[in-house]
Amino acid sequence: MGSSLERAIFSARRLLVERLGLFVAVVAALHLWLGEFRQLTLSAAQWPPLLVASVVVALLGLRALVGRAPGRSKLALAFDRFELGLLLLVAVYVLIQRTAGGEAASASGGSWAQPLAYIAVVFLVGVSTRGVGLALAAVALLLQLCVELGFGAAPPNVLGLGVRCGALVIFALASLLLLQAEIARYRREHQRKLAQAVSAMREDAREFRLISTSLTSSSSQQRAAEESKLARGAVEAIHEGMFFILELLKQALDLQTCVLLWLDQSGERLRIKELVTDSNMVSETSIPAQAGALGGIVKNRLLINLSRPRNGARGIPYYSGPEEIGAFVGVPVIESGHLRGVLCADRREDCAFSADEEKLLVDAAAQVLRAIQNERVFSAVERSKYEHERFYRASEMLNGALTLAQVYDTAFSAAREIVDFDFGALTLYDAEKRTHTICRVAEGRRRGDDHSAPIAVSEPPKQHKLEGESFGANAGLVAMVVKNKHFLPAGDGRSSSAAKDMVVFTRKLKVSGMSSLVVLPLIVQDHAIGTVALGAREAGRFPTRIREMLGVICNQVAVSIENAKMYKRMEEMATTDGLTALPNHRTFQARFSEMLYRAERTGKPVSMVLTDVDKFKNVNDTYGHPVGDAVLRRVARVLAEQVRKVDLVARYGGEEFVMVLEETDADGARLLCERVRKEVAAQVMSSDKGPFRVTLSLGVASYPTDGEIKEDLVERADQALYHAKQTGRNRTVLWRATKAQRKATASQ
Repeated sequence: MGSSLERAIFSARRLLVERLGLFVAVVAALHLWLGEFRQLTLSAAQWPPLLVASVVVALLGLRALVGRAPGRSKLALAFDRFELGLLLLVAVYVLIQRTAGGEAASASGGSWAQPLAYIAVVFLVGVSTRGVGLALAAVALLLQLCVELGFGAAPPNVLGLGVRCGALVIFALASLLLLQAEIARYRREHQRKLAQAVSAMREDAREFRLISTSLTSSSSQQRAAEESKLARGAVEAIHEGMFFILELLKQALDLQTCVLLWLDQSGERLRIKELVTDSNMVSETSIPAQAGALGGIVKNRLLINLSRPRNGARGIPYYSGPEEIGAFVGVPVIESGHLRGVLCADRREDCAFSADEEKLLVDAAAQVLRAIQNERVFSAVERSKYEHERFYRASEMLNGALTLAQVYDTAFSAAREIVDFDFGALTLYDAEKRTHTICRVAEGRRRGDDHSAPIAVSEPPKQHKLEGESFGANAGLVAMVVKNKHFLPAGDGRSSSAAKDMVVFTRKLKVSGMSSLVVLPLIVQDHAIGTVALGAREAGRFPTRIREMLGVICNQVAVSIENAKMYKRMEEMATTDGLTALPNHRTFQARFSEMLYRAERTGKPVSMVLTDVDKFKNVNDTYGHPVGDAVLRRVARVLAEQVRKVDLVARYGGEEFVMVLEETDADGARLLCERVRKEVAAQVMSSDKGPFRVTLSLGVASYPTDGEIKEDLVERADQALYHAKQTGRNRTVLWRATKAQRKATASQ
């Protein structure tokens, strides 16, 4: 009996707190009937109606601005709306009664504030549900009668009273039929779309867990969307499983409440994860982990079985008020020695939980934990699949890179498949010279980054760029990583303060503005050939898992660099003359065709020069072939130094060389040839038999004046070279001069 009375008192107290607005509105309506607001002043004698009016206005503002806690039932929401509307109507009619005055005002049609009542009725009926709106319209009629027929009111004007009450009814019906009908239509449409969206989201979340294995994302945004769907699907599955288990327990064990409480990250509070109950006293707010009977479970991690708890519901902290508790049992949910939560069950009847029921609850707690672990495994499998997809894409990128420049650029693209970063640098180490060279620098920017805080790269004097700089062994991270063949800095990559002060290259080539940093070695056959350094403004960007993935990528980058070097050597062997390091005959043919095609498209001239060393056979016979090879290398160097970068110098064969000069006519070619001829003649060659000099003969043919196809130009340059040889050597001859001379000889 005492417990029932206690519950009744608690419920009444909670109802008073919850529905304070309703009680205040009823009190205010009573004052309206008594007419106490008619002569309301600030005098001490008027304090009761003044206090009531103030509380009405204060509650109206509080309810309108603050609102109620989310998650309330439909009935509670309906009462909330009714209470708010009632407070608004009472406030309006307090104003009407205060401004109504005496008999003259009543005879003239009432207060000037009367239209506010019509506006309030239209608004409340329009925005409320049909039942609440009609109830508020009825309240407005009652308040109108209280104001005009209550104590102290002047004799009513029946016609005026009828008009005002009729206007309230008309406005209410008009709002109900027109405004509320339109609002209801929009509300139904919105609820329908919302229900469809929620249903689609849940279905999508469930289905996504099944079909995600066939999905691949090419961007971090798409991956984030996929992971969001996977997370929603996992949460849906876990909660559905929990609710099903708790519902089965409630039915099988005849429980009043079955609740799963979960420890937060601090380990100090418990939150309700899932709940099945017949009681309305359960509080869904977080509770202290050491409170009541739960404290013993959390502290000792042992099952507790209580029959008729001494303090009743006060000892069971998930109840906010008095409740009949006949038996209680709490089961700790333990994973790998760590307490994760508590599974609680209670019943009203004084019937203790048996050993079999305890075992059933222990098995249920294990099943809940198993469901969570299964989702973790699923998420881990998905993450592993995603990482393998990233590795595959990164490997594909690196496999397609042939040149060193392609490998450098692709290395950072592959790294971005793993993690976003703000700064990256790739260095190579020359073991013979013992120097490190910064071969490529990449600064990454992601969508949404704050560009007002860029990565700062301090540069040495003369504003040298970071890319291409070299430095020797030092105490910087790059040098230490190459030396130790191990990533730096050590640890899990989460220290932000230390990363900002670390020297990556040298103190002059220091990179600042990073909170996360990792430098990884590039290793081939147990030799470190360089490093990849990555930095980010955000702290903790390179944890162990990310660093290990980047380590695999760096191994592939190292192999790709070695392959690119080998490819470069093979390409040089195929396109470069081994003796002079100039392009070979095959490369000349291909490049000459391209240059002629470009000249034909632009209409600009191109000149071809064939040259060889005069009496080169005598050089070989007199000084030996090694000296002859040295002569060819010296001549090749002079030719390469005298032409522009856009021009072509190649070894044509034997002691012959060829030059192709873009956008140069015959006269311009002759000037260059003379400069080359004089420079070669000035060179002093060394030999065991003493110093000597060599000379060149050169023949020139130009496009389009001397020919328009490659074969003709080669033949005519060769004829001009032959003419130079025949007429004394060590000279430059244009094909047009030999042509004019042949014509003159033929005419004689």
